[in-house]
Amino acid sequence: MTNDEPPTTAETGGRTLSRLGGMGLQRIGGLLGAIVIVGFVFAVWSDWLFLKPGNLAVMIRLMGVLGIIGFGLLVVLLVGEIDLSFSALAVLSAVVMGKFWVEFGWPIYVAILLAFAVAIGVGLFNSFFVNIVRVPSFIVTLGSNTLVFGFTLLVSRNTPILAQELPPDPEEWQLRGGDYVDAAEYTFFRALASNYALPGGFPLQVIWMAGFAIVFGVLLSRGVFGFRLKAIGGNEQAALLAKIPVRRYKTMAFVICACMAAVGGLLDFSFISQVQPNQGGTYLFPVFTAVIVGGASLAGGRGTVSGTLLGALLLAVISNGLGLNATGAWVQQMWLGTVTIAAVVLDQWARSRQRGESLGAGLQDLMVRFTRMNSRR
Repeated sequence: MTNDEPPTTAETGGRTLSRLGGMGLQRIGGLLGAIVIVGFVFAVWSDWLFLKPGNLAVMIRLMGVLGIIGFGLLVVLLVGEIDLSFSALAVLSAVVMGKFWVEFGWPIYVAILLAFAVAIGVGLFNSFFVNIVRVPSFIVTLGSNTLVFGFTLLVSRNTPILAQELPPDPEEWQLRGGDYVDAAEYTFFRALASNYALPGGFPLQVIWMAGFAIVFGVLLSRGVFGFRLKAIGGNEQAALLAKIPVRRYKTMAFVICACMAAVGGLLDFSFISQVQPNQGGTYLFPVFTAVIVGGASLAGGRGTVSGTLLGALLLAVISNGLGLNATGAWVQQMWLGTVTIAAVVLDQWARSRQRGESLGAGLQDLMVRFTRMNSRR
């Protein structure tokens, strides 16, 4: 081929993939650098208390919860949708499980299955209004987030649920009062995420997170499932022309996100042995920010498990470091809001750089996409 001939499709595609791969490596390198720098700053600020094994265990547990729930949100973002109900659903799943197990005396395995059934129901609810009624997912899941939170308060009567092992002495049982569960079931429940399962006091969420990371890594990067998710998020009309069952994959995405939220909520309940029904928004912005910081695109079609893990670690480092140094809740909230906005701007900058556009053009393109999506629905 001479220099005057235009590049072939294969060459153009190869250059695009190379550029995208380079940007992915840059994002990962930037995240690793940010984690090291922020961690070092907090270590010096706290007189090296930040690096104590006990504090690292607390930070890793937070990373585990953010990562596990973040994998589900990543799947929804890949198909070009958004889910804002996962945080409230994580608490509802734990409340339902605790209500039927602790207060009603149902077997723990049945209570866990019921919690997942509720999560799947919420996922199908979101999917129905997005796929059938054609309401934008932002609006649907914003509303379902409030509905789920209200239902959580109704089920729990706005009262914390505490799992306690049944005392062997009946007199002590009567003296202490409250609801108790079978000793064997309580041992199983605590073993799901308790801090005595791993050396050094590190919680078992680390193992759960690693296992789910492997599963989602294979599904999203090594199989047809992940390829189709990214194809739908990248260009939904082209995916429809290619005979990809878009509605089915979007439904699966919302259900997976709901189930991962339930997993995160149940593991958190296991670790603490208590669930507070009014903490429905605890993980909303940390998880959302972690996934976006990790490289997932609000426009759909892009995101990785490794990026989500690094984003979760960065958010855990920031949250833990600020809390350790007693900066106050207002500082943590301001930092979280700043990082969230910065993550969205970084996402738009990366997309604009791909197309050789300015950042302003990228933000304008995002507004056009949302306008078109609303008009179609």
